[in-house]
Amino acid sequence: MSVWLTGTRSLGLRDPCQMLVIDAANVIGSRPTGWWRDRPGATRVFTGRVRAAVTAGRLDPPVTIVLEGRARAGADEADVDGLEVVHAPGEGDETIAAIAQANRDVVVVTSDRELAERVRGSDAAVVGPSWLLQKLDD
Repeated sequence: MSVWLTGTRSLGLRDPCQMLVIDAANVIGSRPTGWWRDRPGATRVFTGRVRAAVTAGRLDPPVTIVLEGRARAGADEADVDGLEVVHAPGEGDETIAAIAQANRDVVVVTSDRELAERVRGSDAAVVGPSWLLQKLDD
């Protein structure tokens, strides 16, 4: 299966990719929803929305969500139905960069400029949180 990047023509991404990797802290933090009051709860809701998008076919597997810090309490590590939840042992950026380096055809969802530069160095593509949030809201 592959993740089809529709609406990313300006990025030159028209072919399917093999893996979508989500910087959960960055994406969850991109909207002022009160997530800071309950990081595990916000993570639980976000993970459910991503899982629903995969199930509904709005995102094609494999999809990986990387969690760090207190957010890890919101979702167990698992790889179920095309959605993998990974608990970063430290900084999520390190885990995301390692995933991008170890795999081909990776698209990372983040607006973190430093992380974006790192993963582009591994030939990964980068899309912003709004791209993903639009898929979740469909």
